[in-house]
Amino acid sequence: MPDINTLRKILQENRVLAVVGLSADWHRPSNFAAKYMQEHGYRVIPVNPRYAGKEVLGERCYASLREIPDPVGIVDLFRRTEDVLPIAEDAIAIGARVLWQQIGVKNVVAHERALAAGLASVMDRCVKIEHGRLFGGLNWVGVNTRVVSAKRPRWLSY
Repeated sequence: MPDINTLRKILQENRVLAVVGLSADWHRPSNFAAKYMQEHGYRVIPVNPRYAGKEVLGERCYASLREIPDPVGIVDLFRRTEDVLPIAEDAIAIGARVLWQQIGVKNVVAHERALAAGLASVMDRCVKIEHGRLFGGLNWVGVNTRVVSAKRPRWLSY
């Protein structure tokens, strides 16, 4: 699994996320995480056949990764473990740079295929939590982030 420096590099260098399984319902974890990432300067591209052609969080939603016309850095998966492998193949096909499986999602075969194809791969972690942990904010509410630094990132507004 990636260490802190690798996770930080992934999140710094990849500013476009395709969120597979993004829900339009504000109370769903996928929506909450995607909105957080948008508010922190990332472009979020929704991928969900249920909302294809409609807007979710102000962005056009696509039925699959292969329909996205723009380059994608991170493919963030809010799907069941057994559904991940074909999506990982799509991520490889579109030239994504990172396959990110959310908390509770651990498809080892997809992880290994992504690594073999040259993608970085993260399993069983939340992109929102990792961003807050590594770039500030999460520690301000008493969470031990295991990141020690006296420097506040310049891009933070608070």
